[in-house]
Amino acid sequence: MNNLKSRIAKEKRFKAYGIISITTALTLLTILFVSIFSQGYTAFQETRIQLPVYFDQEILDPNKTNDWNIIKKANFNGLVKQSIRNLFPEVSGRSNKRKLYKIVSSSAEYQIRNIVNNDLSIIGSKQNIWVLADDDVDMLIKGNINRNLPENERRIDDQELMWIEYLESENLIKKVFNKTLFSSGDSSESEQSGILVALLGSFYALLITLVLSFPIGIATAVYLEEFAPKDNKFVDFIEVNINNLAAVPSIIFGLLGLAIFLNFFEMPRSAPLVGGMVLSLMTLPRIIIPARAALKSVPPSIREGALGLGASNVQAVFNHVLPIATPGMLTGTIIGMAQALGESAPLLIIGMVAFIVDIPQGFTDPATTLPVQIYLWADTPERGFVERTAAVIMVLLIFLVLMNSLAIYLRKKFEKNIT
Repeated sequence: MNNLKSRIAKEKRFKAYGIISITTALTLLTILFVSIFSQGYTAFQETRIQLPVYFDQEILDPNKTNDWNIIKKANFNGLVKQSIRNLFPEVSGRSNKRKLYKIVSSSAEYQIRNIVNNDLSIIGSKQNIWVLADDDVDMLIKGNINRNLPENERRIDDQELMWIEYLESENLIKKVFNKTLFSSGDSSESEQSGILVALLGSFYALLITLVLSFPIGIATAVYLEEFAPKDNKFVDFIEVNINNLAAVPSIIFGLLGLAIFLNFFEMPRSAPLVGGMVLSLMTLPRIIIPARAALKSVPPSIREGALGLGASNVQAVFNHVLPIATPGMLTGTIIGMAQALGESAPLLIIGMVAFIVDIPQGFTDPATTLPVQIYLWADTPERGFVERTAAVIMVLLIFLVLMNSLAIYLRKKFEKNIT
């Protein structure tokens, strides 16, 4: 009786420990997500200021050539400054004007240039154009700079605050969806920086990883599990090394890629092609091991029944065993790809930590990835980059959730088709 009570008490304690562990893990995970979201959700909005831009013919094309090669050399920055002065004609003095010009982003002149390039007929007219605000103005409008603090404790002084409040009162300043975040590359100015280079770099690198690691990994698993001779020292050596490679720190694969792909084969540095090849080396063991486990889980009666009906060993494997093991193989592959998506250490070694502004057009163009972009921005103390860092983490988490959801969906679908 005492032993029974003791066992029941132990079971209750074990159950309580489990509940406490799960609750603690969920609480910490919730705190993490809330912290990331609270810092990053504002990055999905950007602040814009409306300027009354007069596309002066005398500045843009005084000779009326209507030739873009001549017009593109015009003083577009002068147009932006003139538009700002038209909003605040009372501002005088060089230092005050210089301070006034800084309420808009330096990208405004390039935005005006692109508008003229797309429609030369706009020259000579006056248009209201929404341009990007400076990062400090953006932080103030989003509430990340407290306007109630004393002047010496905030980055925007009282005069600048007066100008911004005037724009607010005239509805000349607003928050909109941050298209810049998803349409631009990296920049030294936070309000102009985006993650398009990192998104494309991650896509290209993962595509290379999938193309290389999936067929090689599945073929290796099928051979080792179904066709390789048993009690063979060479096969045993391969299996031991595959298991060991799965536990090797990812940075070692980066050193391997640096030594072989960059130094020996002289492949392009900071390219998604090299990044994908390095991630393929890292992902292969993580595909082979789950694939072999999936093949082992197939009941022997399936294979034996196929052989008993006259099928060859190859036919039994590819027509009967492999389809049943497919859900487990796909699950392992997608989880391995998800792990590759979150890797940064091997990519830092091969140079994908470079400051990339231009959008990559292919697999050999310089690029970076989402984890590396997080690493770059996390090291920047400016508040604008802090919120963008959290925003990129949110985007990366969304991709990881989608990839794991895809693995679950494919597993359920194939299991349903098999049954």
